[in-house]
Amino acid sequence: MLIAQLSDPHVRPRGRLYQDVVDSNAQFAAAISAVNKLDPRPDLVLLSGDLVDHGRDEEYEMLSELLAAVKVPLLAIPGNHDDREAFRRAFAGRPWLPASGPIDYVVGDGGAVRIVAVDVTLPGLHHGLVGVEKAAWLDSVLSSDPRRPTVVMMHQPPFDTGIPYLDLYSCREGQRLADVVRRHPQVERIVCGHVHRFMQMRFGGTMLCTAPSTTTAIALQLRPEALPASHVEPPAFLLHHWRPETGLVTHFLPIGVFPGPYPFA
Repeated sequence: MLIAQLSDPHVRPRGRLYQDVVDSNAQFAAAISAVNKLDPRPDLVLLSGDLVDHGRDEEYEMLSELLAAVKVPLLAIPGNHDDREAFRRAFAGRPWLPASGPIDYVVGDGGAVRIVAVDVTLPGLHHGLVGVEKAAWLDSVLSSDPRRPTVVMMHQPPFDTGIPYLDLYSCREGQRLADVVRRHPQVERIVCGHVHRFMQMRFGGTMLCTAPSTTTAIALQLRPEALPASHVEPPAFLLHHWRPETGLVTHFLPIGVFPGPYPFA
């Protein structure tokens, strides 16, 4: 099973730039085109939050127009820049979408890998939280199918990255999540967005990775006094490839036109 993960496109109203610098809509369209051109084409696309920049209906209208080009099934969760109810309106009619409350759901009929979407966002705030009820829900969901390879998708990552201005807005109570996941070895990967960078680490007895953004990259600055900054680096996405003999392998794919292909000896 092939799963493409796109994250943090920060779609803007038509003709508006992201942070007055980047055409995030064009870059997201390029990302979708890159996914559609993969051979073999992915079985599923995951959108791991911050789909739009300000949670406005006009941005979701633009998002819907862009997503119409996606040629495979897609699943999405909101990020801190999304508005949960506007998000719900934008994805109305999708069978995975809850009718109310957080956007938590399970999809197990799309292929070999089960997807568990966990909405850790807190409306009006930028950080996330794994509360007691959320952890209990996830534990119950994972217990219901203990042998099925599973990917858990969330927006804010539940760890400190070492980048000071990112760690203000992480997902809090990450240890509670780690304790749940450690009880369920079928969890192949926890995939997150939010940080506009690719990172990976061991977490809760499994692997956790964050996806790059299709817009800008948050600057990698590890000094405690570092000031917030971002760069217009090549946008990218992740491709998760599950096979019975290997489990889940995650690839980082930059988006763009590059020299090649050349013969490989």
